[in-house]
Amino acid sequence: MSNLIKKDGYSYTFDASACSTCQARCCTGESGYIFVTKEEIKNISKLLDMKKDDFIKKYLFKEGFKHSIKERKVGESYECAFYNSESNGCSIYEARPLQCITFPFWDYFKNRVDELKLECPGVVDVK
Repeated sequence: MSNLIKKDGYSYTFDASACSTCQARCCTGESGYIFVTKEEIKNISKLLDMKKDDFIKKYLFKEGFKHSIKERKVGESYECAFYNSESNGCSIYEARPLQCITFPFWDYFKNRVDELKLECPGVVDVK
């Protein structure tokens, strides 16, 4: 495997080269939340050359006190509003939220490696 990423506290590594083969399962599938901070909203709206308020209205919704990126329903699945299926990539990659940057190293998956491996082919057990 090439370019394995390891993070302290996690029992697995991540091979980022697998991203090119998986059809972006971390960006598609079940509906969920893609939370963004005020700083991320500013950075993404700047990248898209949009006014912050226009960006919020078009691409975000409120969940409690947080903003989350809207999703599109595609067949029986959902995908992030910024997932580009033609390029199999993120259209805001340079300004993507920390939640996206840190995947698959989320606390949720620390004890759910088998579940994570179903979603992400780049996850490798090291134990």
